[in-house]
Amino acid sequence: MAEPRTRRPARPREEVFATARTAIAEHGLAKLTMAALGKQLQMSAGHLLYYFGSKDQLLLETLRWSEEQLGERRRLALTDENLTARQRLTEYVELYLPEGPGDPRWILWLEVWGRSPASAEIRQGQLEIEAPWQADLVALIEEGVGGGEFTADGAADRAVQLRALLDGLAVPVAIGLPGASRTDAAAQVASVARALLGG
Repeated sequence: MAEPRTRRPARPREEVFATARTAIAEHGLAKLTMAALGKQLQMSAGHLLYYFGSKDQLLLETLRWSEEQLGERRRLALTDENLTARQRLTEYVELYLPEGPGDPRWILWLEVWGRSPASAEIRQGQLEIEAPWQADLVALIEEGVGGGEFTADGAADRAVQLRALLDGLAVPVAIGLPGASRTDAAAQVASVARALLGG
């Protein structure tokens, strides 16, 4: 009588997300196959598709997981009572910007932005993932105004403007455009933030 086959337990979702983030950053979503990813994880492509449904959904869930990890660090920085609102804004900017060329988190964002025009699901997911960044920045600006550190009104508008600037400066850093640097991007944001927020 044949021995019953033992089923290999499913990989923890965190392991799937970490492996997917690395693979997408290295090769892009278009070149990533579920079979290749499954092989890295010792899972079948069918198993991955069962859990995620599509590569787009895998991309969104991987980005969501990546941002949730960073969200914990952001929350700690923004609730540090030993820092002024302006110092916490600096911490926010440091967390927002890419670490450097090829930053896996930012490569995921570029993939999401590239797919958004053709997918309502991706657009909706993008809005949900971005919302905490916006809400935290609005709250920080309002707190700075309330404490007299900032003088700007319209915190939501100022937050949108600062995030648009951050995105625009981050992309050249993430793709490794010659002359683009994280340090210069942070300095540009600090300069514009002083003009936008006053104080």
